[in-house]
Amino acid sequence: MLSSDIMNYRKRIAYAVLFAVAMGYFEAAVVVYLRQIFYPEGFSFPLKMISNHLLKVELGREFCTMIMLTVAAALAGRRFWERFGYFVIMFGVWDIFYYVWLKVTIGWPPSVFDWDILFLIPLPWIGPVIAPALISAVMIITGILIVRLYAQGRAFHPTIITWIFALIGTGAILYSFMRDTDAALHQQMPSPYLYSFLLMGLICYAIAFWHSYRKTLSS
Repeated sequence: MLSSDIMNYRKRIAYAVLFAVAMGYFEAAVVVYLRQIFYPEGFSFPLKMISNHLLKVELGREFCTMIMLTVAAALAGRRFWERFGYFVIMFGVWDIFYYVWLKVTIGWPPSVFDWDILFLIPLPWIGPVIAPALISAVMIITGILIVRLYAQGRAFHPTIITWIFALIGTGAILYSFMRDTDAALHQQMPSPYLYSFLLMGLICYAIAFWHSYRKTLSS
């Protein structure tokens, strides 16, 4: 790897991280306002109903957040999987710093085991804060390693095994977040979180990435 390539990829990662940290603050600021309106006594389950209009606005905000991350990743990378690497770096940093900024601004969450509404598309995702934080950490590590491959002049090529384990892992994690429709949609207290499915998903992700990464290094 040339020294100029090292500097360029490190600089791009630094810019991507800075962008994601700032995005995390914007996201946290919006949630601070929403909680002041709907949960003035402090956020907790069961969830409160919001109007269809505000729900549509929230869905649009989340969709636009994904567009912003996608566009930033497209500008940072030149090839599909390199751009994917930047995307997961920024997604992970954004998600972690969203909670960092909530902690700084309103002192929430008191614990990483407190529950939150994580996402709304296609159904509300709910779970303890530690779950998205661990997933985000895996995303950041994976993204940095992928981007580093391209800085070394290599190309990341997912294998069939990679796709299989990635799909299994994604299914397990999504199920852990979206299975409790009563708590998500019907204003009930959530059932105990299935940490076993989170662990299964993280292990599958690790196997999926490591298989392709090792193949790339040996080719």
